[in-house]
Amino acid sequence: MLVKIIRNALGLVIVAGDVLTRWGKVKRSSEAQEKVAVTSKNMTLYHFFGCPFCVKTRRTIHKLNLPINKKSAGQGSQYRHELIAGGGKVQVPCLHIKHEDGSDQWMYESKQISAYLHQRFADYQ
Repeated sequence: MLVKIIRNALGLVIVAGDVLTRWGKVKRSSEAQEKVAVTSKNMTLYHFFGCPFCVKTRRTIHKLNLPINKKSAGQGSQYRHELIAGGGKVQVPCLHIKHEDGSDQWMYESKQISAYLHQRFADYQ
């Protein structure tokens, strides 16, 4: 019980720090932003609210101005079951990408996700 209280308190501190130090978003023309929206519509980020690695990934999504769907995979969440069924494990952050050919990709690790998003959306300026 005490561990859960401490974990939740630290999570709130991490999230508050993120909100207070968040930088501006990438600015694009409306046409470019529409292309970004179309490209990112098949992406979903599974995350925990106070996880520092998830915060890092959400900061990247915010900075790149990406309208990626976010689902909290906390204990008891229906999205946790989706994450297990699709990705095979409860590990967050996890970026689920549905490719145009119908295949699914489950990408773990905040560094890998951030690098992928920077590379994938580099041409949408």
